[in-house]
Amino acid sequence: MNEKNIDLPQLIAGCKQGDVDSYNELVDLYAKKLYGFFYRLSGNRAVSNDLLSELFVKLVERIDKFRGGNFNGWIFRVASNLWHDWLRAKQRDVKAMDARAEQLREKQQLDEQKDSDDEASELLDKQLKRLDDDTRELIMMRYYSDMSFKEIAEVRGEPLGTVLSKVHRGMKKLREMMEQYDHG
Repeated sequence: MNEKNIDLPQLIAGCKQGDVDSYNELVDLYAKKLYGFFYRLSGNRAVSNDLLSELFVKLVERIDKFRGGNFNGWIFRVASNLWHDWLRAKQRDVKAMDARAEQLREKQQLDEQKDSDDEASELLDKQLKRLDDDTRELIMMRYYSDMSFKEIAEVRGEPLGTVLSKVHRGMKKLREMMEQYDHG
């Protein structure tokens, strides 16, 4: 279409009156320029086509706001605003994806830590079972039932020093068994 033969004010007036042919002519007149504008900014054909389509929807919605003057400047200002809106939306999407990726990384780390903790807990249970019953009971009372040495001595009817000694020896033996497993 030859731009020199176009009566742009009449075409715009037709668009404002809802004339479909006027819209089609205006689209034909500006589609190539605006597609080029979006493509040079984005480097992406799909994005350029989407933005161009959205621009022509905006044209239908906003043509009444054009009050005369430089239509070329007006339509490119609308295109520029669309481009900046798209960039902001893309940045929000990237931030949201980054946040989700970080959540997934943290979950994976927690899962790995839990797996490691589960393995350590299983190993500890296994090694505790290898201790003699008396030593296992003392360790369980002290560290799993959170009883004081004095309370354990009273429950067992043993001197405090004996309980301290037995728990100390039992923990030493348990540590050695755990280290042997780690190094074995």
